[in-house]
Amino acid sequence: MLSAMTHARGSETVEIQLTDGSVLRGMLSFAETTAGKTPSVVFAHGLGSTRSGEKAQALETECGRRGWNFAAFDFRGHGQSDGNLLGLSGSCLIEDLEAITRMVAMRIGGPLFLVGSSMGGWTAAWVAARNPERIVACAFVAPAFRFMEWNTLSERERQDWRRTGRIRIGSEPAVMELGSGLLQESALYPYEVLLHRFRTRSLVFHGMQDDLIPYSDSIDFAARCAAADVELRVLKDGDHRLNSHKSMIARAACEFFSAGCM
Repeated sequence: MLSAMTHARGSETVEIQLTDGSVLRGMLSFAETTAGKTPSVVFAHGLGSTRSGEKAQALETECGRRGWNFAAFDFRGHGQSDGNLLGLSGSCLIEDLEAITRMVAMRIGGPLFLVGSSMGGWTAAWVAARNPERIVACAFVAPAFRFMEWNTLSERERQDWRRTGRIRIGSEPAVMELGSGLLQESALYPYEVLLHRFRTRSLVFHGMQDDLIPYSDSIDFAARCAAADVELRVLKDGDHRLNSHKSMIARAACEFFSAGCM
């Protein structure tokens, strides 16, 4: 049962300088309790989104009600962090989230949980696979587990992307121009390797009305990944963003974390 008690909290904006000199910017909302014991939830947003979206806000609220810590940052090329989308790559995404989780682990300690949305789900999955000692459990929201495959592009579109170094995706008014790093690195992060390496306890949410990432991808991941404990919740009326389910997702994710990992 969710506690209605108000927990004393603090918050601050945080900057993390990376090895290339660029800076990630985000926020840390923390419980004023003994460090090393209180759980922390880290949210990873999707492509073209930011740390302050509706799902992140719902998670922060839920963590506040439980007296947990919460962190959310903008990936490079997004929001208030340095860089632009032309420099986006799989390696950069993983480096960003690893730096964020390392900072939270060093400053706060305690159990560390990841929640990844869409592109952030791909990133969270790889970070958990690479850092099983740090990440206790994950929750995924419409995760793009096959983010680096670009299967919806024709061979002509791939060739043009390689030739020009740029591609425009999306539709007005939300058109994004990406650089070639995402395409060039596609062979570095094979989906089959992720399935083999991923062993973290997880909860996956996916909408059946998702027109960007088919929910069958999440079914396949849950069925074939090496993790022994994966729960999948398919929402019949859910779209890609799942914002209409944000409060339920935040509550269910934290209940899942609490039930099996604390």
